[in-house]
Amino acid sequence: MLATVTSSSPARTAPEPARPEPDHAAHPAPARLDPRDRSVITLLLISAFVVILNETILSVALPRIMHDLTIDASTAQWLTTAFMLTMAVIIPITGFLMQRLTTRQMFSTAMTLFTVGTAICALAPSFAPLLAGRVVQASGTAMMMPLLMTTVMQIVPPSLHGRVMGNISIVISVAPAVGPTVSGLVLSVLPWRFLFVLVLPIAIGALALGVRRIENVGETSHTRVDILSVLLSGIGFGSLVYGLAGLGGGHDAAAAQHTSSTPLIVLAVGAVVLALFVLRQLSLQRRDAALLDLRTFASKNFALSVILMVLMMGAMFGMIVLLPIYAQSVLGLETVQVGLMLLPGGLVMGLAAPVVGRLYDRFGPRPLLVPGLLLVVTGMLVLSRIGTETTPLLIVGGHLLISVGLACVFTPLFTNALGSLRPQLMSHGSAIVGTVQQVAGAAGTAVMVALMVAGSAAAQADGATPAQGIVHGTATVFLIGAGLALGSAVVALFVTRNPGESGAPETGSEEALEPEHEPGQGRAATAR
Repeated sequence: MLATVTSSSPARTAPEPARPEPDHAAHPAPARLDPRDRSVITLLLISAFVVILNETILSVALPRIMHDLTIDASTAQWLTTAFMLTMAVIIPITGFLMQRLTTRQMFSTAMTLFTVGTAICALAPSFAPLLAGRVVQASGTAMMMPLLMTTVMQIVPPSLHGRVMGNISIVISVAPAVGPTVSGLVLSVLPWRFLFVLVLPIAIGALALGVRRIENVGETSHTRVDILSVLLSGIGFGSLVYGLAGLGGGHDAAAAQHTSSTPLIVLAVGAVVLALFVLRQLSLQRRDAALLDLRTFASKNFALSVILMVLMMGAMFGMIVLLPIYAQSVLGLETVQVGLMLLPGGLVMGLAAPVVGRLYDRFGPRPLLVPGLLLVVTGMLVLSRIGTETTPLLIVGGHLLISVGLACVFTPLFTNALGSLRPQLMSHGSAIVGTVQQVAGAAGTAVMVALMVAGSAAAQADGATPAQGIVHGTATVFLIGAGLALGSAVVALFVTRNPGESGAPETGSEEALEPEHEPGQGRAATAR
């Protein structure tokens, strides 16, 4: 590299002592991150981990809550379903909110909502206040993740994107994965209210520190909100998540066997409304007024990464639900044992994510995505070998393989997707990624549970016992999952490195860094 520069630029090579300069010039950004920016990112990461953890922390606490509040299973499931619904409704509008509010205002609003919601849940004397607290919690959580991703992509140099997004992957993928484990450990020694009591001082501390330390990033605009888009978004995404959760029996296998036709009707309504929402956004984005700008999909890397994200997020959330069903119903394990069994995979995910981020900065996405997806394939195949007397070690091993594979996948996908967008589309891209997480989680759970129930019913029709039926259904799901992961590995071959990142050319064919606009529009968005 030095020889090339020397031959093409003789004037620069004349002073021999200036040899170190090319090294600094070639690597200006990776040297270090500004201490102020580092503290902002650290605070956002801690806050986001706490709020995202609450998405799955109640999954193993529902039996205790049902007993204490004297409610049935279908009612208790609303504590998780309402959280998902609220996230699905709020996240799509965060792209607009981040254009209107400053970084500090967004953070303060998100953490205030989460803190108030947590306090309500901790003090709730009955089910209704507890449900209301979960909705308020979810409203803050929905705002936090897009804020974190957008802020990081704006203040971190492209050559450091992978390293920092690796830490964000811990929040996005590990927090939901370890939620049931944390819940199981807390519930083994304390009442369920302490799931909120223990989080409350952390939330208050993060809010107080953030109000003082968070710096405003980027510029705000005074774009008017399109009320029709907000309504279409809320009804469309809300119906989609509710319908999918209903098909999955509210994360309950037995309930899924008796699912009515209502979720299908809700899904159909959601699909129609979302189609209208898309048409509305395509019309509004011509004058840069879309609630959720779909020009993000003009980027090949963004579109492919979102597709892979849907498949892998669905696999992760489905696995989080399916393995406990199998372990408790067939192997007879206790809740705490199930949580400890899945803990190694969550820890490995967290430890691997920063390393994967550094490797992304050095090698780009493809050398990580393909091996990672092949590890997911291998782990799925291992779990497809389960039986009625399978040792928990086999489950831990399969789960570990999948967790390592997902760690190699999520960081490159998040980084590559958002890194392919120009700054004016970053908030919309973050909102889309957050929405995809919710829909993919609901879809993965619904599809995996539905397939498991169908496989179980087919096996029992042939004379299998209920336990044998669950084994057959679960093994079939993991076998199908292995096939989907293998197909995803093929798709990953078409994901390329974004221009401007470390080791990537300065120019390229990636169109979303400067997507096509109709005449007179491109500069307007940039000026904003």
